[in-house]
Amino acid sequence: YITERTTTQLYCPNCGRFLADRFVEGTCPHCHSIGAKGDQCDACQTLLDPTELIDPHCSVCGTTPILKETKHLYLDLPKALPLLKEWMEKASVEGFWAKNAIQLTNSWIRDGLKERCITRDLKWGIPVPREGFEDKVFYVWFDAPIGYISITANATENWKYWWQDKENTELFQFIGKDNIPFHTVIFPSSLLASAEPWTMLHHMSSTEYLNYEGGKFSKSQGIGVFGNDVQETGIPADVWRFYMYYNRPERSDVNFSWAEFAQLVNKELIGNLSNLINRTLTFVSRFYDGKLPEGKIDEALKSEILAKEALITDLLEKAEERDALHEIFALSDIGNKAFQAGEPWRTRKEAPEVAASLLKTLTYLIRDLAIMIEPYMPTTSKAIFSFFSQEVAKWDTIGSFEGLSTIGNVTLLFQKLEEEKVRELKAKYAGSQEEREAKKEEAKTAIKENKMSEEVLNESIADQFAKKVILKIAKIVEVEKHPNGDILYILKLDCGEAELRTIVSSIVPYYKQEELLGHNIVLVSNLKPANFRGVKSFGMLLAASDPTAPEHSTCEVLFADEFTPGTILEFDNQESVEKITTYVKPDHFFALPIYTKDGDVEVDGKKLGFGGKHLTAKKYINGEVG
Repeated sequence: YITERTTTQLYCPNCGRFLADRFVEGTCPHCHSIGAKGDQCDACQTLLDPTELIDPHCSVCGTTPILKETKHLYLDLPKALPLLKEWMEKASVEGFWAKNAIQLTNSWIRDGLKERCITRDLKWGIPVPREGFEDKVFYVWFDAPIGYISITANATENWKYWWQDKENTELFQFIGKDNIPFHTVIFPSSLLASAEPWTMLHHMSSTEYLNYEGGKFSKSQGIGVFGNDVQETGIPADVWRFYMYYNRPERSDVNFSWAEFAQLVNKELIGNLSNLINRTLTFVSRFYDGKLPEGKIDEALKSEILAKEALITDLLEKAEERDALHEIFALSDIGNKAFQAGEPWRTRKEAPEVAASLLKTLTYLIRDLAIMIEPYMPTTSKAIFSFFSQEVAKWDTIGSFEGLSTIGNVTLLFQKLEEEKVRELKAKYAGSQEEREAKKEEAKTAIKENKMSEEVLNESIADQFAKKVILKIAKIVEVEKHPNGDILYILKLDCGEAELRTIVSSIVPYYKQEELLGHNIVLVSNLKPANFRGVKSFGMLLAASDPTAPEHSTCEVLFADEFTPGTILEFDNQESVEKITTYVKPDHFFALPIYTKDGDVEVDGKKLGFGGKHLTAKKYINGEVG
C-alpha cells in the first residue's frame, strides 16, 4: 500500500527550500476562495495538492514558487478503498458518527480517492526509516494519528490492551471538522492496510466552527479571545467552560458574541443553576439548622428527576456533550419550578412534612447536578460539594437520594456579568492580537523615550475604526438571485464611482428583491474582496440584528436613503484622519464592534453619519451591526 515515485514539488528559490503544504497559499481551484493552503481549502473543505492552487506563493516571503523534482512515498488510498468503504459503512452507524463526519467521508469516497504523499522535504519532523529517504520526514497528518498509539505505548507497557483489542475497546475521537479526513480516511486506511488487529475508530465527535462576533476566529491572525485573554478578563474559567460547552458547535457553526455570552451566563448559570442552589440550601441552612430535613423523598419529583438523569447519561454515552448540558440545565429548571410551586416558606409552618419532603428531594437533586456538571465545570462542582462538607462523588451516586446529612456555609457561586463590563471587554478585545500587542509596544517605547502621550496609550476603538474602515453610501440598481446560492443575492451598486460595484449578500430570507431595489445602503467599501460560489463580492452591506435572538433569525438592512450615493460616513465632530488605504480583512472588520443605541448606529459611543444627519436603525434600535 506504499508506493514510491519521483514527482515535482513547489520550491521557493528565495528561501532555498521545498515548501510544506501549509507554507503555500493561493486561490482554491474549486471554490476560488483566496488564501487556501496547499493541503486543504478551509472554505470548501476540499483536500488539495499544492500544485493545484491558482497563483500560489510562499507564505513566508511571498515569492512565486517553481516546480522542482523530488522523490517521495505515497499511501495508495485507491487500493485501500474497498477496505475503507466496508469498514466505514458499518462503523459510522454502530459508532453514531457526527453527521458532518459521515457526509464529508462519503463525499471523498464518492469522488474517488487519490494516492496521498506521506513524506516531505523538511528538516523538522519524524524521520522516514527507509533507505534513500534519509533527508525526508513524514507528513504530519500521516504520522500524528499514529502518535496516538505511540504515546499510549510510552505511558504503559500494556498498550496493546487498548490498541489491539477491537472487540472490547471503543475509540472515541474529538476533532474540528477541518481534520475529519485525516481521522476517517487516511489513518483508518493505514491501519486497515497493515492487516493487524488494530482498535478502529468507534465514535467520531467532529464539531463545526466557532466564530467570533460575526467573523472567524483566527489563531494565526490573533482574531478573537484566547487563553491569555481569558485570564486577563477576570471571569472564572468555569464560566467560560460553561459557555463553550453549552454552545459547542456540534451540528452547525456557532457565533460567539459578548452580548450573548453575558445573557447566557446571567440567565442560565446564575438565574437557573446558581439560583436553585442558593435558594434551596440557604433555606435549609436557616430553617433546619443546617441539617438535611427529615422526611420522605417526593416520589413524583424523584421520578421526574430520574427520567431526566437517564437521558443525560445516555447523551453523554453518545458524546453529545452540548445536548447533555442543556438537559442538565433543564433539570435544574425543574428544581426551580418545584421550589416555587411548593412554596416552602409557607408550607414549612402549614404542612411541615410536605416542605421537608420537597427540600430533602431538592437537596439531593443539587448533589446530583454537582456530579453531572463536574466534567464541564470542575471548580464549581467542588464548591457545591463543599457546602455538604464532602468530596465530589462518583457518577453512580446519581439518583441514590442518600448520603447527605448537613449543609454548611453557602456562598454565591458566580457574579453577574454587568452590561458595562461586557461592553468594555468587547472593546478591549476588538481588532487582532497583533494590533493590540503593537499598541502596547508602542506605549512602552513612548515611555522609554519619555514621550508618553494620551493618544498612544488610549487610541479608541472609534479612532481605529476611522483609520481602517471606509463606509460609503451606495444605491442598489440591480438585484438578482445567485444561481448557486439559495440565500444569496447579487447586488449591483452605484457608489458614485466610474463603474458599478458588485456585492453578494445572504439576505434572501429577509427581503424580497423589490424591497431592496432603489434603496441606498451602507457599504463597507474597502472590505477585502471574496468569492461567493463563483461570484466575486467587492464589499458588504451593513445590517442590524437582535443580539438576544437565535443566530441568523433577525436582519434589518440599514437603509440610508437620506444620504447621497458616494457619501463617506464619519463620526460626529471627527477630526481629519489618514485612512489606511489597504483592504480591511473581514475578521478585522468584525472585531471592531458596531451597534445601535436608541436607534443611532455607533462605534465606541460615537454616532455615524454625515452633514448633521445620523445613520439609524428603525427596527433593532438596541442591537448589533455587521
